[in-house]
Amino acid sequence: MSLFSKATLGPLTLQNHLVMAPLTRSRAIGNVPNDLMAEYYAQRAGLGLLITEGTSPSPNGLGYARIPGIYSAEQVAGWKKVTDAVHAKGAKIFVQLMHTGRIAHPLNLPAGAKVVAPSAVAAAGQMYTDAEGMKDQPVPHALTEAELAATREEYVTAAKNAIAAGFDGIELHAANGYLLEQFIRPNSNIRTDKYGGSIENRARFVIEVAEATAAAIGKDKVGIRLSPYGVFNDMPLYPEMETDYAYLADKLNEVGLVYVHLVDHSPQGAPEVPASIKQTFRDKFKRTLILSGGYDVKRAEADLAAGKADLIAVGRPILANPDLIARWKADAEQNAPDANTFYTPGPKGYTDYPTLTKEPA
Repeated sequence: MSLFSKATLGPLTLQNHLVMAPLTRSRAIGNVPNDLMAEYYAQRAGLGLLITEGTSPSPNGLGYARIPGIYSAEQVAGWKKVTDAVHAKGAKIFVQLMHTGRIAHPLNLPAGAKVVAPSAVAAAGQMYTDAEGMKDQPVPHALTEAELAATREEYVTAAKNAIAAGFDGIELHAANGYLLEQFIRPNSNIRTDKYGGSIENRARFVIEVAEATAAAIGKDKVGIRLSPYGVFNDMPLYPEMETDYAYLADKLNEVGLVYVHLVDHSPQGAPEVPASIKQTFRDKFKRTLILSGGYDVKRAEADLAAGKADLIAVGRPILANPDLIARWKADAEQNAPDANTFYTPGPKGYTDYPTLTKEPA
């Protein structure tokens, strides 16, 4: 199996085994996908599967400045430009549904929206706002069971909107300290009802969303991203983490999702995900396993050959090298990503990275 040979994902045929990891880029002015974003994704459509930046299923989930949503007709129309551009280049594309939950600030939310979470526990740290710069993370509103049911339906509507926008599927973002992971982790979920306490209860909302979206658009169109041992957004380690994620592996296999996407944040300084957890998912989850976290071509080829994963996702390399496939095949030097433009509006540091054959205008 070569990294550059064709791959399968459920019923889909991918042009290679490489996946573009979801990367928040904050270019969606007014929270609506636009022509610049269509150009950005089309530039990177040499990979087999693209997973979009985190995209909110709800006005309540727009925690960061200038991130896109997929709950309005205008947003669906904007995303249609993106999917058309990507499909024209031969790639497949899933939209990542990211509800930020407590990682938010009211200044970033539209009128009428509110910061929500499993429990009224603020995350440590601050949040950037375009209006007033850095602000302390607020204490979120703890979702009632009725509000939880409504939030679950927002995911279902967003999944249906994704198909209407031309996406090949969705990725549920249950990683990086956002809403779904906030339910899983015991520091952010201190509920005493059926959604809190044991892992069976803390995982309940995640499994319900997975089941509901799969029922709405089909199991072959729903994947999920998890970050065991990730500590981003105030998600500290705890003793039962390995057994909790083993439980999740079993439950997600029962749901029958098309993939699990495990991210290892250790290249950015987080604790390394133990090999035992990755092996647990390899053993328990019977469909596609995507691994991501600091891959270069040599390690990607080795992990595929060893059967550790079915697909390999890359983030920063594809951010700065839209022609990553050509560069890896030629063992060519890569552009270094410009961290100063990761989240700034406009094309600089977004669509102007040079390719091997073309310098930016």
